[in-house]
Amino acid sequence: MKAMHQNPLASSNMKFVVLALLAAVATAAPQYSAPQPPRYDDSHEVVAILRDDRVIEDDGRYNFDMEAANGIVVSESGAPGADGAIASSGYFSYTSPEGVPVHVKFVADANGFQPESDLLPVAPAFPHPIPQFVLDQIAFAAEEDAARARGKSAPSGSYGAP
Repeated sequence: MKAMHQNPLASSNMKFVVLALLAAVATAAPQYSAPQPPRYDDSHEVVAILRDDRVIEDDGRYNFDMEAANGIVVSESGAPGADGAIASSGYFSYTSPEGVPVHVKFVADANGFQPESDLLPVAPAFPHPIPQFVLDQIAFAAEEDAARARGKSAPSGSYGAP
């Protein structure tokens, strides 16, 4: 009987081929992910523009008014502010996909974008009064800060491990 000796190079090549095939199968396997929500810009609906008035002055002031047949209305005006940035104000309105009329007034200036609308969320009122021990601790910390500012930075005996 003849002894079979395997060529170590052939064995290494075979391992590489098997590994390459496994990698190819893994990358060809379908990748599952959550369906993406529809995007408004994917619509091919053509909407007539009923009004489009634009005025741009040489000094940076501008006015923009637009109304579309689908009920979208935009009005904005602005002018250069004290720091050179444009300060603008205006409103926009449309009907949501759920049929709710949306009206938003806004100002955009050095204080940022400040929208106003009945549909915008409002932070709830604090649900309960602040407990007295919390108020006492805040006052105590303020006293320590004031003492430290006056140069009396003695460590407090009330903080630390029990």
